Amino acid sequence: MILREFLCVDTDKVRAMLAQLNGGVAEEARETSREEKKNTVGPRSVAQHLQTTGSEVYTQKSLGDAIFPSLEEALESESLLRDISLEAADPSQWTSGNLKKIAPPGSLVRITAPGSLFDTRYAASVFAAFASVNSGLQGIGALPASGATNPPTGRKKQGQQRPRQPKPGQVQPDRQLEDSIMDFGGIDGIDGEVLRSIIRMARGIFAPGLHINLSPVDAGGVLIGSRLQEGRQYLDTEADILFARYGTEAQEWTLVGSVGSYGPEDTDLPDFTFSNPDGTVNRGHFADAINGLMKHLGGTGFIDLPQYPGFSLIPFAVYRSIPRFSNTVALQP
Repeated sequence: MILREFLCVDTDKVRAMLAQLNGGVAEEARETSREEKKNTVGPRSVAQHLQTTGSEVYTQKSLGDAIFPSLEEALESESLLRDISLEAADPSQWTSGNLKKIAPPGSLVRITAPGSLFDTRYAASVFAAFASVNSGLQGIGALPASGATNPPTGRKKQGQQRPRQPKPGQVQPDRQLEDSIMDFGGIDGIDGEVLRSIIRMARGIFAPGLHINLSPVDAGGVLIGSRLQEGRQYLDTEADILFARYGTEAQEWTLVGSVGSYGPEDTDLPDFTFSNPDGTVNRGHFADAINGLMKHLGGTGFIDLPQYPGFSLIPFAVYRSIPRFSNTVALQP
């Protein structure tokens, strides 16, 4: 029996697929027992004692961690799930295009490979804490004071108008993630503006949210990206607690899900000619041109899209296996 430590399980998606395979998902168990004892003394019409006992046990529970292994077993029995861990670790499978043939978009796969967590929001909070600590050290004289210690948006510049206050019922625009990083004296060439610039890049390359990135090839030239959607019964804790538990170093994770899309090999800039001969806009050509531009930017790695030759994975579950310890104890001489 394989014990798993689940990072997340999309229970809604798992239930829906398991219901298609098995015609439903068991959610409750009911057990009823009844015992009847009859004692008769003398003539039946004179004395009769009847004792009846019964019990009923009703349990309603979520299958929890048991529901995903049930789906995994059902998919394997129907030959709908393929483990591609060995193929993904072979660079030739990527360069030849063979991996895309055995695991096309929409196919259900399981892959075990080194992977790490990433969240732009958490990175911004860590950088903000780092800047705050350095500012505090300067304040108590532990570091030489240099540079401003105010947040970049905290001081009104000359000639700059104050932002308008929202009207009642109007939503206040969110601050950018980098706005929480204050200025501080530079350390080894790193200051507040450098950290803010890194976060500006990060929130474009990886959309804010929790990602898990698998690197199955040793050289690191292939990335399998998976965005863990919030609000889908995925995570039971905050991102900072997840990073405190699992850290930022790569470790072996197993992902099960469906292949979303592969990074395109052709990322040339598209032709932005989308007008019809009569001067009207061809809506289809316009949409293709915009998508082509995003494909080009995705190929450069500047936006959150799969990059060739990797692919995106829509996760059903993310877990790591729990190793067993050997019962054999080595005898010391």
